[in-house]
Amino acid sequence: MCRLSSSPFSLPIFPLIAIISTLILDALNPPAAALSPDGLALLAFKSAVSGDPSSALGSWAEDDDDPCHWPGVSCANLSSSTDPNRVVAIALSDKNLSGYIPSELGSLVFLRRLNLHGNRLSGSIPSQLFNATSLHSLFLYDNHLTGPIPSSICDPPRLQNLDLSRNSLSGQLPPDLRSCHQLQRLSLSGNRLSGTIPAGIWPQLVNLVQLDISSNIFEGPLPPDIGDLSSLSEKLNLSHNRFSGPIPESLGSLPPAVSLDLRYNNLSGEIPQSGFLSNQGPTAFLNNPGLCGFPLQIPCSNGTSPVATAPPGGEETTTETELPPARSKGLRPGLIVLISMADAAGIAIIGIILVYVYWKVRDREREKGCSCTGKSNLGGDGHWRCGHCCRRGEEGSSEEDGGGNEESVKSADNEAGEGRLVSMDKGFEFELDELLRASAYVLGKGGMGIVYKVVLGNGVPVAVRRLGEGGGQRYKEFAAEAQAISKVRHPNLVRLRAFYWAQDEKLLISDFISNGNLAAALRGRSGQSSLSWLMRLRIAKGVARGLAYLHDCSPRKFVHGDIKPSNILLDINYNPFISDFGLTRLISIASATTINVNDPTITISAISPSCSSKGGFIGAALPSSDATTCSASDRTSSYRAPEARLPFARPTQKWDVYSFGIVLLELLTGRQPDTILPHVTTIAGEVATSSSSTEEVFRSELVKWVQKLFGKACPLAEMVDPMLLTEVQTKEVVAAFHVALVCTEIDPEVRPRMKAVSDNLERIGQ
Repeated sequence: MCRLSSSPFSLPIFPLIAIISTLILDALNPPAAALSPDGLALLAFKSAVSGDPSSALGSWAEDDDDPCHWPGVSCANLSSSTDPNRVVAIALSDKNLSGYIPSELGSLVFLRRLNLHGNRLSGSIPSQLFNATSLHSLFLYDNHLTGPIPSSICDPPRLQNLDLSRNSLSGQLPPDLRSCHQLQRLSLSGNRLSGTIPAGIWPQLVNLVQLDISSNIFEGPLPPDIGDLSSLSEKLNLSHNRFSGPIPESLGSLPPAVSLDLRYNNLSGEIPQSGFLSNQGPTAFLNNPGLCGFPLQIPCSNGTSPVATAPPGGEETTTETELPPARSKGLRPGLIVLISMADAAGIAIIGIILVYVYWKVRDREREKGCSCTGKSNLGGDGHWRCGHCCRRGEEGSSEEDGGGNEESVKSADNEAGEGRLVSMDKGFEFELDELLRASAYVLGKGGMGIVYKVVLGNGVPVAVRRLGEGGGQRYKEFAAEAQAISKVRHPNLVRLRAFYWAQDEKLLISDFISNGNLAAALRGRSGQSSLSWLMRLRIAKGVARGLAYLHDCSPRKFVHGDIKPSNILLDINYNPFISDFGLTRLISIASATTINVNDPTITISAISPSCSSKGGFIGAALPSSDATTCSASDRTSSYRAPEARLPFARPTQKWDVYSFGIVLLELLTGRQPDTILPHVTTIAGEVATSSSSTEEVFRSELVKWVQKLFGKACPLAEMVDPMLLTEVQTKEVVAAFHVALVCTEIDPEVRPRMKAVSDNLERIGQ
């Protein structure tokens, strides 16, 4: 039997070959780059998510070394960090995620915004989450979170927005909340928080503008120091709790713009009539059985408790002295007077009904005797020509009746060849032939049609816009939209007066605003504005009032969607008028192509013309322009909010807030948002560029420039329009800058409502 040699040189051969092979393989296949600490923290969150029906986290993978490309993650290039790309925002709202919030998210030391609202996350809020010391906005509302509010909640020194509403949080309000000195908005509504409100919290929150702790189980007296919240400007909601005792008189020191809600508590005593409280309506105090006094219709007794309306036995009593037996058999004089007044009111109502029926019948007879087959054309010489036509089909609507043209709309089929002029205001009446025969002067041309100035026979100028041809079978739809727009009436909004409809012609008639638009006023004839600071402040206040009305008080709560200087018209006294609102759908109806603007997949840009008009939609006095050019700035306007430029974005009122902020910055700096701005050296720790945040890419350069100058505490002269340096009021301008910057926040949920913006501007200069 043969045996292998036992030479000492033969044994190490095989291990040596294995080592060499390993070295060769390592050289050919280098190991993948390690995932950053931020990426590991994000993977910990993915591991904590037990349900992800929309696969929002599907592409978060260990083998991807750059988490900045993961959906919902935004990064920034930070000059103070050894790793330039750090996670600064997580936005995973309304993804229906279930699971819990891991403590590892607290290791994201550069995290600024955490938005996880609208999910099904449960468990408690980890106290380690607030190790993320750069956090300034935390939105966890509409989840299933339980447990107490962590005492470490104020560890991030820059925390400004905290919304934990509509969860199942329990326990007491942590006294450590007093350390959130930068907190601006606090919402804890819709939880199970209980106990009394600790004293000494509110005087420390010097920047708080909104407080909502409604729909909890708080009890005990209202803390008097809540009246020290002098910075409140939006709302104070303490409703649906178990607060008891009197209303502190210190609440009268709150600013007048605050919206107060104390409903559904156990408050008692007389409502103090001091300062802010004396201007409140009864709604703020309803469903507090023990409250009495103005504005409630409940008188107070000597003990400042409501006067009883029934004794314990349930028998009704009266405060009047009982009548003697001799008088009780007949009618009392007061009852006789009441019966007489009721009779008179009944006769008056019947008379009003008869007059209304008479005028309705008369109008219908007039309409039957009027046949209109003419159509209007605009000649090349700039004069209106018409064939034969009749008076408008119906009297104009008034604000009170909500539109008197509905009968006309319902009765007209508007087949080919028929024309109809509908006046939206009974105080603005004229004959159609008067309009069509008047001289028309071209004010401007654009992708949204041609605008003419027409002087009626009575000398009143109006602006007329041609909407084009097509859409001949959609008259009722067009009329309904026009009526809705005409009901929006405010001193700072251009008013729609009438419209003309025919198969091949659609016209809109509005007030004529004589002094051009804000864009022209800011540039001036020599390229420099002649607007003084008082004029600019007046314009800003007027636009804010108009937008606030458009958002909160108009019948449909319109979203303008295209606020910019060319859509802000000025009269001879430089009072502003907002144009171009609510008309996108009118254009789509009047155009040849039918577009369903209610389709959520269609954005404003999809139904707007390819180029914007050179001025306001209606009513502007503009120089004539023979051509319309489409530039990159027309397609991606620098005044539009960052989220408005994303595909399939649906319009919101926060778009208008952002656009108004850009306009306000332009008023303050005199610089257009898309111009090249002076270079500002980036300071340590400041965001220089954004590597993956789409919103940051779309953010206006003007906003970034102003923020950098404010961050470096640069002199005001470097930011403000040089034309204002001789008259500028430093405190007023700085206050206006702060309003503009909060309006242009990247996160739309952080931006205030236009009502709050308007209230803040109104306080400037007072």
